[in-house]
Amino acid sequence: MINKRLLIKNLLAHNDENSFYDKKRVIDISRKEGKAKFLKHVCALANSNPRNRSYIVIGVEDEDNEILGVDFFDDSKIQNLVNAYLENPPLISYENVLFPNLPEGLVVGLVTISSSGKICSLRRNIWKYYGGAVFFREGSISMPKHFDISLKDTNSTTVAQIERHARNNIELTLDGVIDFINYRHKDLSSHYKVFKEQFVVCWAGNRKEVRDAVYFSRVDIELINEQVKLFYSSLDEVAIEWNADSFYITEYIYLGLDDLKRYYPLEKVTIEFADNGTYQMFGELIFDPPQYERKTLYHILNTNKALLRKLAKGVALKPSEFKDLQRFPATLLICYLNGFEEAEELLQASRGVLKNIDLEIYQSLKEALRILRKVRYN
Repeated sequence: MINKRLLIKNLLAHNDENSFYDKKRVIDISRKEGKAKFLKHVCALANSNPRNRSYIVIGVEDEDNEILGVDFFDDSKIQNLVNAYLENPPLISYENVLFPNLPEGLVVGLVTISSSGKICSLRRNIWKYYGGAVFFREGSISMPKHFDISLKDTNSTTVAQIERHARNNIELTLDGVIDFINYRHKDLSSHYKVFKEQFVVCWAGNRKEVRDAVYFSRVDIELINEQVKLFYSSLDEVAIEWNADSFYITEYIYLGLDDLKRYYPLEKVTIEFADNGTYQMFGELIFDPPQYERKTLYHILNTNKALLRKLAKGVALKPSEFKDLQRFPATLLICYLNGFEEAEELLQASRGVLKNIDLEIYQSLKEALRILRKVRYN
């Protein structure tokens, strides 16, 4: 079993970016340009490593390898994105890896790419790349290739050695459990569960009971063996269940207009543990968003547009307008879920503005974008 934090350290220490490893400060797959560049790198790494895994490390400064971290990213639909745009798509996963020196909520992203063994290419046009384009790695650069297109295995021994040095051990696992329960979440209700005598899952949150059901808020769920966050949210409610073989996470989101809000089930994630030391994650979207009159939503959309224009011009908001701003992410999310696609553009455009005005509203914005991304990729 690979400890993903050790793996990242070994990748960073091995050498600079090469044909089986890339690093990025951030990625942005919410826009066409960012999505296209991400797909290009995935395609190139898959073609350059047909017999072994390749990796993209996210949250690292390119110049000096300083680990700065990125926000927790929910990867549950990233395979759908790759399948939609790539021919012979590789298997891909995105994991949120813990580093103790990073602030709470920040992680290092690790993208793992496993080639299908066939030449991977773009299925259709995206941004400035044309459908049918094939990419390979030339050193640290992902380049298009138009001749002598064949898959060559040159990295298997090197990658196997790096992964072998990242194997987990009992000391690392015990240290991880103690750190999770006694230090990082000592003010929350914390728990752990061992699966198949190998996997240790820890979770923490504010516990509350409603009728006969138990829910958690401010939730952090981690697979300690691999130093991977499975779920993290400071806002939503989560129900947790398990049996001998599986761990279940059901996420609820609090939505509605004005004071008429309630919790809606969003997604159920199942983690199945096998006897051979492997596990699989499956996500099922179970969301049925609330529906409202279009006339009401038009008014909300226009109000939010006016707020964004005032903020862009540096105009001070009235107290009533600031209350509308606090509801800005949630109301625009409802607009999007009711068919107003323009709401997504407004949410994206507000990133820089809200980050400099109010961190609590900015956190709500990030949660709204996470839900929007999850729904759209489904």
